Amino acid sequence: MTVILASHSCYSCNYEMMNQGRAVGKSFRFQVEMQQTEPTPKVGINGRAVKMVPASEVVKRQAPATRKVEQVNGVKQVINGNGASIVRRKNSPSLVKMPISRVSKDLPPLEELKILPSDENFSWANENYSSLQRSIDVWSFVISLRVRVLLDNAKWAYAGGFTEDKQKKRRRTTASWLRERVLQLGPTFIKLGQLSSTRSDLFPREFVDELAKLQDKVPAFSPKKARGFIEKELGAPIHVLFKEFEDQPIAAASLGQVHRAVLHNGEKVVVKVQRPGLKKLFDIDLRNLKLIAEYFQNSETLGGPSRDWVGIYEECSTILYQEIDYINEGKNADRFCRDFRNIKWVRVPMVFWDYTATKVLTLEFVPGIKINQLDALDARGYNRSRISSHAIEAYLIQILRTGFFHADPHPGNLAIDVDESIIYYDFGMMGEIKSFTRERLLELFYAVYEKDAKKVMKSLIDLGALQPTGDLSSVRRSVQFFLDNLLDQRPDQDTTLAAIGEDLFAIAQDQPFRFPSTFTFVLRAFSTLEGIGYILDPNFSFAKIAAPYAQELLDIRQRQRTGSQLVQEIRKQADDARSYTMSMPYRVQRIEEILKQLESGDLRLRVRVLENFLTV
Repeated sequence: MTVILASHSCYSCNYEMMNQGRAVGKSFRFQVEMQQTEPTPKVGINGRAVKMVPASEVVKRQAPATRKVEQVNGVKQVINGNGASIVRRKNSPSLVKMPISRVSKDLPPLEELKILPSDENFSWANENYSSLQRSIDVWSFVISLRVRVLLDNAKWAYAGGFTEDKQKKRRRTTASWLRERVLQLGPTFIKLGQLSSTRSDLFPREFVDELAKLQDKVPAFSPKKARGFIEKELGAPIHVLFKEFEDQPIAAASLGQVHRAVLHNGEKVVVKVQRPGLKKLFDIDLRNLKLIAEYFQNSETLGGPSRDWVGIYEECSTILYQEIDYINEGKNADRFCRDFRNIKWVRVPMVFWDYTATKVLTLEFVPGIKINQLDALDARGYNRSRISSHAIEAYLIQILRTGFFHADPHPGNLAIDVDESIIYYDFGMMGEIKSFTRERLLELFYAVYEKDAKKVMKSLIDLGALQPTGDLSSVRRSVQFFLDNLLDQRPDQDTTLAAIGEDLFAIAQDQPFRFPSTFTFVLRAFSTLEGIGYILDPNFSFAKIAAPYAQELLDIRQRQRTGSQLVQEIRKQADDARSYTMSMPYRVQRIEEILKQLESGDLRLRVRVLENFLTV
């Protein structure tokens, strides 16, 4: 998997406005250059008003009488003789003026937002926190966790005798301790904990469930740090960049937090700010984690080579470094938007590239009701059944058609707009299924549909999920058992994707499976969406929603088979014709020779009669 003043790359996942020729012009900072004293109303060719901002509303700074360009830290400052300044980033897209987007006036009260206290009490947020101390803290955590896990699995460590109930209770206690320690260790481990919550093939169920609670409960950092970081990244003071900026974040994640703001042209936006010092912290943590992964790799009690801990580390490392590149996240949002440009019921916030840098991302403010807030949805009269269907359909489109999917579709990243369209947030963790992998996934789908364990295993080997080593007969029996239990279910039985995933990962714990992160993200995402579907609609049926897409795949398969058979037949006929054509001169010559022999009497016809036919 893979991943500067008011240009809009995408609007509400609807590029039609580009095609309809909406008005374009100069941005509000160009209005400052022109020194407008009165707002000049403009109307686009579609009749929609375009808001202009008078220069009097934009803060100016004194500048020399002559216009010049200064460049500091990759940021160009254009100083005009009239006293106004413009801040432009390298390689910024052309500045265009777009119509103001529709924004709900129902902004959520800040007291309703669940933001944990500031991170300033955490050691990892301290500027004087040394690399040595950090390494000591990381290894202390790993050793403590290792001892706890050993005690959880040691039957002699249970007073009054070992029972499975006692073990589950102790594992839950360890899992709770793990979550608290991960939170104390900060961003790297919080993100790794979130990634681990998708890997029930690697970790006990109790750990996976507890780590899933890390999703929304992350401490914020101070507004002073946020402002300073934005000004450093974008190269201008906050009051020059924004007409309004809210110090209180509306959301905090493991890698950054989000503030509301208003541009000088009145556009309401959200500004995602990365945690200061994050790259340095990642470098230290990932160096230590690589050593830990190598230790796990050589440990028989921790799965050894069958788990490929080093490979898992490399996947996580790649994901983490991609997520702290907000330019990459902005590109992801744009691509996701393009993929859904013809789907009216999916909305993606547009990126304001002129207010975006590697560590700051500015997006259109698109408020909505969280997809799992049933009371709020019902109060608006929304059709929950339709919403649940659209949530699954959108993901099927991502997996089976575009190959580019949102890898973290939990309720915090999905909301419902006023027209019941689904709003997607947070494009830092995206997955991409290459054409080869998608073809192998389709082969796996067909093999499961045909209930063919041998083909399923071949597809898993092609996907890199199954290591073709040793005797795989036991693996084949496990796969066949899985298929029998999956496909022999009666329609009225409750077989959920979560249960299927647990069964599949249970097989993986005892067999030479290693599911790629893409595979686990897809399965976890479907499982999460299925859970949301049941919450929204008690009569929700994943199979019913997926049926048209499954039929589409089967139709494609049938056409491929028919086409393949036709191609083979044509090739055979062509080969026969070519062979016949190549031998024709010889055949003609031979016929001429036979006729000559018949005419001259040199050709004798010999007839052999079996003796038993002559016996009377």
